[in-house]
Formats: sequence, structure tokens, C-alpha cells
Amino acid sequence: MNIILLSGGSGKRLWPLSNDIRSKQFIKLFKDDNGNYESMIQRVYKQIITVNPAASVTIATSKSQVSVIKSQLGEKINICVEPFRRDTFPAILLAAAYLHYELCIDAEESVVVCPVDPYVDNDYYKCVGELEKLVKAGIAKLTLMGIKPTYPSDKYGYIIPDCAQKISSVQSFKEKPDVETAKKYLAGHALWNAGVFAFKLGYLLDKAHDIVDFTDYRDLYAKYDDLPKISFDYAVVEKEPSIQVIRYEGEWKDVGTWNMMSEVMADVAKGKVIMDDTCVNINIVNELNLPIICMGLKDMVVAASGDGILISDKEASGRMKPYVEKLDNEAMFAEKSWGTYSVIDVQNDAMTIKVILNNGQHMSYHSHENRNEVWIVVSGKGKAVVDDMEQILRPGDVLTIAKGCKHTVIAESKLELVEVQMGKISVDDKEKFTLNGYF
Repeated sequence: MNIILLSGGSGKRLWPLSNDIRSKQFIKLFKDDNGNYESMIQRVYKQIITVNPAASVTIATSKSQVSVIKSQLGEKINICVEPFRRDTFPAILLAAAYLHYELCIDAEESVVVCPVDPYVDNDYYKCVGELEKLVKAGIAKLTLMGIKPTYPSDKYGYIIPDCAQKISSVQSFKEKPDVETAKKYLAGHALWNAGVFAFKLGYLLDKAHDIVDFTDYRDLYAKYDDLPKISFDYAVVEKEPSIQVIRYEGEWKDVGTWNMMSEVMADVAKGKVIMDDTCVNINIVNELNLPIICMGLKDMVVAASGDGILISDKEASGRMKPYVEKLDNEAMFAEKSWGTYSVIDVQNDAMTIKVILNNGQHMSYHSHENRNEVWIVVSGKGKAVVDDMEQILRPGDVLTIAKGCKHTVIAESKLELVEVQMGKISVDDKEKFTLNGYF
């Protein structure tokens, strides 16, 4: 089975823990069987390979999320990277081309597209396996999964089937209705549209060739700007006459807001937190190295990170996106393929960062033209390479790197450093090089 996981998101609805680099699917608020914190994408990937061990998973995402995906799922995960963010239709088309032209997946094979962020049990992915069988049967060109509603929601689109059976043809699609209209849909056995689509790979490739003249994945990548910025629902699903839906009746929660996340996160409180006995229905996540004390609160969420602090009524937290959009903050925390960085202090032409490299990991070999850097080793051991010269690193060592010097740090154990950047600081001021004999 070929599964495309759509990993997008602008990081607004679970602020301040989420940002443009760390969207909600990367925040570690769940726990695995050993009691270790894990993220949504780790949970979902584990569920997929548990239910379908032979499944081939490809993640469609943006450039800014590649490092954190590799950090959380490993270097071997298949990733299809959009050159820039558009919408689900271009992203799915590009991923389909990647499967066929880069991974050599046959056009007759089945593909299932799923969002990366629903909170579900394993039965959901068993249902995904049934989608593959339906595609192979060839009764319809497009097969969807619809979620049996638990209440008349005005937050989701609806699939209108022609009957109440588990598998049925689709009559129509409805946009997010008001609650009274949603009640009428439910009386007609309507399903929530969960954004899960299944088809033969060749079906979508034919659609792509009808829209853009391209020869292979790399050619389509180069012409990505020519693809319309439109959702897969509008571009394909609602125009397809041959379409069926399978009804899923198991656990499914959209954890796109703090109110919903608080229902499924592993712990009521995470981090340095103290609550008195009068707090009721409170969830607190504290990523700061400072304590938070809450007293007498009811039905609230408190979240704190280097990006900011949220104190909100749970119901109101779902409406915070326009307020977060008013902020002009750079991401103060990011998880990279090699570890993490946390911004400690920002001044004019200076930035101080805490860097943690995981055991055996390394940064790219790179240089900066507009800034100098000073690295201070706090703990652990490793080595640095500066302009091809190797230096052993131990706690207390200070490394000065001038503008234009090629450099990298390699961790031989978990390595913690403080980095001070001085000069004109920009994320674009970075040139990468190959380091012979190392990586």
C-alpha cells in the first residue's frame, strides 16, 4: 500500500507551541507504550506500520518541515518537498509524480492520501487498508473515507451518500453548514469529509498531464508555479462522477485547537507546573525553564514557550488564529534533523541561541558571509571542523568562527552549546559544502 501523508499547517492554532517550523503534528504531547512523549506524526506513522507493516509512506510537506520530520521519523522516510506552499491539489499531484517517477511505483498501484493530524485508533488505519481493496476492485475511480458524525458540526464539510450502507456511491458534497442544516444532513446519513482519498496512481497522473505539460517529477517540480492554487476537493473530488465512500464509525478527533488537544493529550500538565486544588478542567504546557503556578482557574488552557504565552478559556482558544497572525515573531524554537535550537536573546545585530546536538549527529558544513559566531561548549563531547581543520570539543571550550569560514560541529555524545551570532543575521546567509572524509 502507498500512503501519502499531507503534513502542512501554518502553526497558528496551537500557538505558542506551534509556529511555521513546528506545526501541531510535531508537538510532543502524547505518550508511547513506554511512557515517552511523542508527537502526532510519530503516533500516526507508528499506527500505520503497526496495522499495515508493508505500507510505503511518503510525506508531502514544505521545506521548513523537512528537518523536524527526519528528526522524529528518521533519515530513511520518503519525503516529497513542495518548492513553496500552495494547496492540497498541487501537493498531492507532486507527491503522485514523486511516487511514479522517483520511487518507480506502477501507475496501476493504489494510493491513499491522508492528513497527518487526526487523533484516531488503529481501526482507522484498518479502514485505510479497506480503501486499497476498493480501489483495486475498480468500481469507482475515486474512493473516500467519511467519518460518521457524533454531533451536527458547523466546522466540517459533509459527504452526502446515496444510502446508509458501509460502502455507497456519493450523491454530493456540502460546505460547512450552520448547525440546523447539519442536523438535516445527519438525518440523511451524511458523513464528515475527513480529507482521505484513494485512487490508482495513474488516475491522478492523467489529471496532472491534462493541466500541466511535463515529462517527469523533476519537470513538474520546475513547473510547480503553473499549478493552480486550489484544494484537491475542488479540483478533483467534486468534479468526479465515479466516486464512492466508505463509512468509518470509530474514534476520530480533529485536534486543530487547544480545546480539542486538551481532550487527548497525555498529561493535564507538562513542564514546571503547580496547580492548587481549586483548579478545574485546566491544561498547562510549559516549555520555559521557569515555573508556572495556577490557582482557582476553570476551563482554561495555559501554554508557554519561547514564542510567547497563551492564557485562554478553552472554548475561546479555537478563535485565536487572527490574533496570532498579528504577531511578527520569528520562531524561537525549532527541532532539526540533528537536534534542537532555542533562541535565548535577540538584539540588534546579535542573537544568542542554545543548541543541542544529539549523539552521533552533525550540522551541515557551511559558512556565513555576514556574521561572526562564538560557540561555547556547555556539556558533552564532540569535535568541530573549521576550514578543514579538526578541533576536539569539551565542556568550557570556546570556538570563534569568522565570517566566511566553513564550519560544522559533530556530536560524539549529546552535545550542548551556546551560540552567539554577531552581524547581519539572516536565515538565507548560509552556503553549504561537502566535507570529505566526514559526510
